[in-house]
Amino acid sequence: MVTLWPSPAKLNLFLYITGRRPDGYHHLQTLFQFLDYGDTIAITLRDDGKLRLITPVPGVADDDNLIVRAARLLRDAARQAGTLADGAGADLGVDKKLPMGGGLGGGSSNAATVLVALNHLWRTGFSLDELAALGLRLGADVPVFVHGHAAFAEGVGERLTPVSPPEKWYLVAHPGISIPTPVIFKDPDLPRNSPVRSIETLLKCEFNNDCEVIARKRFREVDALLSWLLEYAPSRLTGTGACVFAEFDTESAARQVLEQAPEWLQGFVACGVNISPLHRAISGANERW
Repeated sequence: MVTLWPSPAKLNLFLYITGRRPDGYHHLQTLFQFLDYGDTIAITLRDDGKLRLITPVPGVADDDNLIVRAARLLRDAARQAGTLADGAGADLGVDKKLPMGGGLGGGSSNAATVLVALNHLWRTGFSLDELAALGLRLGADVPVFVHGHAAFAEGVGERLTPVSPPEKWYLVAHPGISIPTPVIFKDPDLPRNSPVRSIETLLKCEFNNDCEVIARKRFREVDALLSWLLEYAPSRLTGTGACVFAEFDTESAARQVLEQAPEWLQGFVACGVNISPLHRAISGANERW
């Protein structure tokens, strides 16, 4: 039987770079919130121990796909812990809606959904903290998707404090390009000296993204998109881009702007949510089981 699991997008409502580590990684302060919109992961359990990706990505080897890597990581950890049934395997697929290189966390969300859903389906018994520790080995953004609550993140994004920002409506727009994260973080002009502030202080300030100035400088498509959206509502980059979002109090206001969008704009309207749709699905599944 195929089971379907949400793999939601995230927004960085703000993102500040407070320093650079000797290993090249950056210290961040950022605010993650989920959207009620994203990919869908399909899982069919197998009893022959095999893990098979049924929706391969052109140009990406299956063994390098985050979905497969997450499933293998969980399987190996559960085998070591002695909590995996003999023959446990799965067919894994994804209905992809989120653009790659868009700053919406699609790959990290996919990995987290596989970890959380297979932990439930295989009954491996790992806690969310244990799953998040596994997920951190796949990417800095995976733990917030595993924990499933809007969060203030520090460090490289792995130190999480649950928060509940207002759940607003967003017009999320993609300029049709992909921005590799290293392009932004390696730019010599990237601001790296934002002051470290408490979440209480940051929530009272106007939200900004330190990566935005570099994305606008290096990618004219992002600059054009932000310039257009800023005529209608507060707008900014999410993550390192390429997606940008405009903030609205109502769904109808967001949709009215989307209807006026130029043909080159690719966008959707979604609501910000502080509890991940994945965790709502897991809660429902636990009630049924």
